[in-house]
Formats: sequence, C-alpha cells, structure tokens
Amino acid sequence: MTELTPLQNLWLTETIRLREEHAGPLDDLEANRLARAAGGDLPGRIQHRAVWLAERDGLGAALRHWLQGARLALVLLVIFALLSGAGLAFAALSQTPVNVFWALGSLLGLNLILLLSWALGLILAGEHGATLGRLWLWLSEKLARDAKAAQLAPALLLMLQRKKLNRWALGTLVNGLWLLAMLSALLLLLTLMATRRYGFVWETTILGADTFINLTQALGAVPALLGFNVPTVEMIRASGGAALDIESARQAWATWLVGVLLVYGVLPRLLLAVLCFWRWSRGKAALTLDLNLPGYAELRERLMPTSERLGINDAAPQQLHRVQSSVSEQTSEGALLVAIELDDQRPWPPALPKTVSNAGILDSRESRHKLLEQLSRFPPARLLIACDPRRSPDRGSLALIAELARNASATRIWLLQAPPGEALDSARLGDWHVALQQLELPFADCAPMNWLETGHD
Repeated sequence: MTELTPLQNLWLTETIRLREEHAGPLDDLEANRLARAAGGDLPGRIQHRAVWLAERDGLGAALRHWLQGARLALVLLVIFALLSGAGLAFAALSQTPVNVFWALGSLLGLNLILLLSWALGLILAGEHGATLGRLWLWLSEKLARDAKAAQLAPALLLMLQRKKLNRWALGTLVNGLWLLAMLSALLLLLTLMATRRYGFVWETTILGADTFINLTQALGAVPALLGFNVPTVEMIRASGGAALDIESARQAWATWLVGVLLVYGVLPRLLLAVLCFWRWSRGKAALTLDLNLPGYAELRERLMPTSERLGINDAAPQQLHRVQSSVSEQTSEGALLVAIELDDQRPWPPALPKTVSNAGILDSRESRHKLLEQLSRFPPARLLIACDPRRSPDRGSLALIAELARNASATRIWLLQAPPGEALDSARLGDWHVALQQLELPFADCAPMNWLETGHD
C-alpha cells in the first residue's frame, strides 16, 4: 500500500465520516481495536481507524485512482492552456500589417477580464475559479473510472471549505494555467517575430492621435523600467497612416508589444500563482481534524475508552470482506493453535509438538480481547483455528476468524470432526465452506500438524 500524505489521511477520514453520517455506522470492531493498539491522541486514532476502513472498503484504491485521474485531467488542462496561448499569439499577428492595439486586445483582453473577475470573486465572495475547478474535478472523476471515487470529491471540497483553502487551491490552478497560456503566447510571439517581418500600425475612426500616443506611453512606462523600448512620439504619429518601413520602428513596436505582454500578462499571473500556492501550502500544513464535527464525538469512547469492550453490534454486511494479512513473514514467528467456542464433550487440546503453542478456547469477550491484543504485539507465522462445524457460521464467529487471520502471516481453518455417534449436518457444513471460501482461507477436516510445526505439508 502506498504511503499516504497527511492531507490524504484527513481526506479519507472526512470521506468515512460523511459515509457514516449518511449511511449509518460501519462495521468497525477491528478498526477500533487496531486504532487503540496504535496508540496516540484521539485525532490520530480516528485517522488510523478511518484509513483502515477506507482500505478495507475500497476507498483507498478509489483515492489512488482519483489522483491518477486528477493528474491526467491536469495534463489535459495544461495542454489546452498551451494551445490557447499559442492561438492568442497567432490571432494577434494574423493581420498584415499588425494593428498594435488589436493585437494587444487579442493577447491580454480575455486574460485581464477574467483576472478582474477572479479578484472580485476573491474579495467579495471568497470563491473564484469555479468553472475551471468544476471542470477539473469532473474530469478527475471521469478519468478515475471508479464508482467509489464519487464519494471523494465532496469530502475534499467540504474539508477545504471549512478552512477556506479551496480558494487558494483553485487560485493556484487558475493562475497557473493562465500563466502557462501567457508564457505560450509570449514564446510563440517571439518565435514569429524572429522568423517573419511585421509592420505595425494603429487605426481609429473617432479617437485622435494624442489618445494613442498617451496610451502607448502609459502602457510602456513599466516595461521601459525593465529595459523594453517604447516607440517615440514621431514613430507613434507616423504609424497612424501606414506601417513604417524603418527597422528601428518595427523593433520598437515589437519590443513594446512583448514588454506589455510580459508585464501585464505574464507577471501578474506569476505573482498570483506564487501567492496562492504559498497560502495553500501554509494552510495545508496547518490542516487538522475538527473534533467538533458530527460523528467524531461518538468515537471518543470507542477509541479512547475508560473501559474497553468487545462485541459485535452492527448490522451484518451484505458480503464478507476478503482476508488480507497485514503481517509479513519477517515480523512473525512461531506457530499457534486456537479453538473457537468448543463444548465440554470434546477433549482439548490435542497432542501438540513442542514448537506449537496453545492459545486455548475462545469462549468469552475477555479471552478474545486478550488474544487479539497479544497477536497485535507478537503475530505468529502460522495460525491454525479450530472450529466446530456443528455450530452455524454466524457473523460473530466469521468476523473473529477474519480478525485473527489478519494478525498472522499464514492461517488455516480446522473444521473438526463430529464426536463419535454424531453426524455433521451437510447443509451447515456447506455454509461453512461457502463462508470460508469468501474469506479466501484454506480449510480442512483434519489437523495440518506438519504444516503447523514446519510450515510445509
């Protein structure tokens, strides 16, 4: 399993909280026990519990699929931004000769309008970039191709909205994409000007030449501080009738246009993208679990109890969860035999080799709790669980078997023979076979002592 970041841990915790809020409590007996065994403060235990439940129910895999889809969606948006920027540059220089203010409007008009809209939204409502954000989230969900990923996006948005981090996350996305578009336009503009000869004019019907002179000089004031040329008054006046066939005039107009694009198109988006990313990084690092939210208060007694309890009180799940051991061979040692709820008619334990330990019969909550706590600290390499198939494979027994199996490197089930003079119910035995097959645990009607002792059949 891939190591999760702190943000992803909080994300899965919020997803589990929302799921339990709408669908009711999950079957969390083992998750609570593991969270208690992990120790730490209450927020840490809540996250440990939620991540375990998420992995068990497939939300962990759905999160990884969603992140893959999000990256692919971001790549598509980046490509779109680069192509859009290139399109702006082509549109700006599509006329012959080039109308400088028409070109400037093509390069900066839409960008500045959306920039002002973004700033107003940030100041007045605190929300911005909703369209691009929704598009990215929608693409991420579609590209993930996982039905469970639909539960993740609402949880992420709700979690970020509480600390108003969504504005900075979306601000980073929006300004970053526009920065790429402006850089693409600037790069293509320089390429076209370096490989083709352009003449520049300005045209008007109702405005005078002084208006264009003042506007050109005003727009070129800041770029001039960075070393970009500004056309002289004579050049500006002369360009009102036709494109000047003078090399210095063409170069002055070209550098003025590049400088205005850099100062009013690229730099604002760059500064805003850096600001939003800085605020997002700081807010993300300070993000913590809000214990006042509905659902978390109820977990305090279960995860940090004054007196711990064992028992199964939740509704039965529609399908048993496949057992996956969380114990590696390097961290486990020895062999252990344990029985579940045997009656007094059966002599127990059988003769065992010296290398095999006997955990006795689990017939009470206290004995179960004691053994599970022991296994969490000292997991066995091989575990043999003896069951009486005369009893029905109820949910409690199967949940206990699964929990024991997850705390051992390898597990087998021993379905005991009926005592002399009795016969096993074939239907009930079939129920045991079906249930253990769903758990994907190997079983047999004779004790695999050789495997238990040596690890080989």
